[in-house]
Amino acid sequence: MSDNKPKRTVAVALEHSPETKGAPKVTASGYGYVAEKILEMAFACGIKVREDADLAEILAAVDLDSEIPPEAFAAVAEILSYVYRLNAAEIGEAPIS
Repeated sequence: MSDNKPKRTVAVALEHSPETKGAPKVTASGYGYVAEKILEMAFACGIKVREDADLAEILAAVDLDSEIPPEAFAAVAEILSYVYRLNAAEIGEAPIS
């Protein structure tokens, strides 16, 4: 029997600077109303949003201001690469390879 119940919205905000050597940190996370507010703030600030429900569930379990877990490195690195390329394209810089 399949579960047709809609999944609740989950959102996670990460902070990372290419200049820092540490892993990205979780700066906000939440479900339902809180997730909707995180997304609303991101869109209002022009922050790129990537949908990946499975990764969001993993990252939502991480304590705030903690680095992402090693098992999420590859997925988060792919997303950050995507975001950095989009940002570079918007300001007319050569893309990061």
